[in-house]
Amino acid sequence: MNPERTILAYLDDRFDHFAALARAIWERPETALQERYASRRIADELEASGFSVEWGAGGMETAFVATKGTGAPVIGILGEYDALPGLSQDATPERRELVPGGPGHGCGPNLYGVATLAAALALDAALVEAEVPGTVRYYGCPAEETLTGKTFMARDGVFDDLDAALTWHPSSVNAVWANSSTLAMYSFKVHFRGVAAHGAGDPHNGRSALDGAVLMDVGVNYLREHVIQEARIHSVISDGGRAPNVVPPEATIWYFVRAPRRDQVESIYRRVLDCAEGAALMSGTSFEVEFLTGCSELLANEAISGIMLEVMERLGGPAFSDEEEAFARSLQGSLETEAVDAARHDALRLAAAGTTADDIGDVLCRSVIRPSETFSARYGSTEVGDVSQITPTGNVLTCCMPIGAPGHSWQIVAASGSPVGFRGMDFAGRTMALTGLELMTNPEALRAAREEFARSTAGRRYVSPLPDGAVPR
Repeated sequence: MNPERTILAYLDDRFDHFAALARAIWERPETALQERYASRRIADELEASGFSVEWGAGGMETAFVATKGTGAPVIGILGEYDALPGLSQDATPERRELVPGGPGHGCGPNLYGVATLAAALALDAALVEAEVPGTVRYYGCPAEETLTGKTFMARDGVFDDLDAALTWHPSSVNAVWANSSTLAMYSFKVHFRGVAAHGAGDPHNGRSALDGAVLMDVGVNYLREHVIQEARIHSVISDGGRAPNVVPPEATIWYFVRAPRRDQVESIYRRVLDCAEGAALMSGTSFEVEFLTGCSELLANEAISGIMLEVMERLGGPAFSDEEEAFARSLQGSLETEAVDAARHDALRLAAAGTTADDIGDVLCRSVIRPSETFSARYGSTEVGDVSQITPTGNVLTCCMPIGAPGHSWQIVAASGSPVGFRGMDFAGRTMALTGLELMTNPEALRAAREEFARSTAGRRYVSPLPDGAVPR
């Protein structure tokens, strides 16, 4: 059988199986570094198909690398599966928590991990049947939501021997990640130490760690005027004391610093720490920095993106049923009209000239949206960026939710546990599997991707943002 037909037949036959697996993981949401059920279910599927599985990549219990095949090329497929806290939700178009305050799949990682699994298994089945040499590698990547998993895996070199990597993300449109990037990011906590005292009786004997944290943030707020426009700095005071009548001896403020490039993040980070030093001097406290994680900007590979786009257009987009459309419309009804309009406008901003609102769709996107020829910034961050700085990486988006569903929302949780999400997941799996087949069987296509990567990186080698001794947390 033709390898492409093998892939499509494999996924046709197993649509219900993969949908059931995605639903099972959705029903057992696990937050970052706790994804024992999801990682084991996915790894079991790979082992049953002859993949060898090694656990503990990057020093994380729920990270694994699964390998099958021999020799070159080596194509990696990146999977994720961690949920977000506080987003428990039933697969219904109205707000309905399943577990009060519990976690939920607010970015669709249950779909993410299973689509990449389906792609890896379908690609392997086609290569075995056609006796095509090469190695398929599935990466079980935990803790994407805390931007931890792939960064620690990259630090430990697990992606270094890849010829190319493929991944995807649930979205409200069908598109490839081209002519755009994400922001590099550092995540760190600043712990202030002071002296406790009675807040009324003898406050002069105290030194408020909370004052240190607040004064630091005042300094950072003034700093915002003097960093590049594209930078983002956000924080929370995660520990500010226990009672108003006790001068807080300890306080913690947690920052994300983002910018288009890692070197820009590093520069801003140093200036933020200067604010900490000044705040400690003003408040009579001391501080220490706990660096949690960081990630690099995403380096899109136009050669792989072109293959993905051609595959998506040939497949024709996800075929949503009338029932799926009706569910998505009801779910979209929980959103403000302005939010839906803004999401459609943003999709048009990232699309090629001539794309219309009708192309984007009313509720569900059924078309494949060509990317803009003008570079556009995206203001989130992902540690896929670190993989993309090591090997040519292709990234695809497919429609798994109604237009306007905000990121990290209960609406996305609902869609991710519904047939709408499963339909978009299937489209993503097909796209990645067929793209992987092209890279495995067409040396010119892979060579073009690697030559572009060499030009884009100008020979520089990847350097981890993590300090010596950093551990996942």
